[in-house]
Amino acid sequence: MMQGGFPIDLILFGMVAAFLVLRLRSVLGKRTGFERPTTEKPAVAPPGARAPDADPARIAPAPGQPRVVLPEPRSPVGKAIGRIIEVDNSFEPAGFLSGAEGAFRMIVTGFAAGDRRTLRDLLADDTYAGFEGAITAREKGGETQRTEIRAVQEMSIEAAELRGTIADVSVRIVSDQVNMTIGQDGLPVAGTDAVTEITDIWTFQRDLSNADPTWKLVGTRSA
Repeated sequence: MMQGGFPIDLILFGMVAAFLVLRLRSVLGKRTGFERPTTEKPAVAPPGARAPDADPARIAPAPGQPRVVLPEPRSPVGKAIGRIIEVDNSFEPAGFLSGAEGAFRMIVTGFAAGDRRTLRDLLADDTYAGFEGAITAREKGGETQRTEIRAVQEMSIEAAELRGTIADVSVRIVSDQVNMTIGQDGLPVAGTDAVTEITDIWTFQRDLSNADPTWKLVGTRSA
């Protein structure tokens, strides 16, 4: 559809993309407390106590949602998360993982589509340079990337660190994906059209003294 010589569908797509980025900016860092979600069954034991068979670090997933695994508050990672909360009381681990899942989906699909604008908003400078270089090389070779995230099975906080006001949180992401690179001749160059379980460790970083609530991706590796 055209109006005034400019495609209306392109305008609508841009508006949707902008909304999603703003949504992620508000979710990555939202906090209600370093505790279980309120949908869980209330504890019957006194505060600080728990049944021997209970596991407060693992949150049972809703249908179609990933398992969420949080660090024990007394563990080294849990203590690091606690220090982050002391500096930024808006941080909530379960909410952070929900936002990280959204960022993961946007970044993976954005990279496959060569969507530099989305990547620019969600990646730190050095990380963006690597992604952008890979996209440019793919374009020069006449290749296209087909990526489908069929499901995200698990999201867990793997590590956390606070250096002054700079916070790093590493997230373990287990997902089912289809990944295939198609050459200029239309034939597969790499990957497969079979669903493959992939485990990634993504590290997000934020300066907690900055009013901008966005956590940006600073590192990725396979587990």
